[in-house]
Amino acid sequence: MLGRKSEEPVLQRLISFDIDGTLEVGDPPGVIPLTAVRRAHELGFVVGSCSDRPISYQQGLWSEHDVPMQFTVLKQHLLTVRAEFEVGHYLHIGDTEIDQMMAKQAGFDFLHSIDDDMVAFMAEHQLHP
Repeated sequence: MLGRKSEEPVLQRLISFDIDGTLEVGDPPGVIPLTAVRRAHELGFVVGSCSDRPISYQQGLWSEHDVPMQFTVLKQHLLTVRAEFEVGHYLHIGDTEIDQMMAKQAGFDFLHSIDDDMVAFMAEHQLHP
């Protein structure tokens, strides 16, 4: 039809969160509040955790705080997450060089929860509480 723009499909995005040093419930606590994780889920992001913590610990944490997660994996399994979810953008947020290395090996972008501007990231993606 003339005069109509074709609509581009909105590509779904995936965020993987480390726990310790990244999320407020980590040990040590990080800067990202659980409200931001919940908001990402509400906005349609595929949301999960990728941590050194055992899977049972991660699942218990999310259950305890009533946070919906679509995956919980150990850090070395980010590539499995990428294979399981076909989305337009993959991001892992963590606080260590290991987090960064695992993210890059799996083809994820990486944000450092301490060194990068997480407040700006959360505002840009409407994840602020």
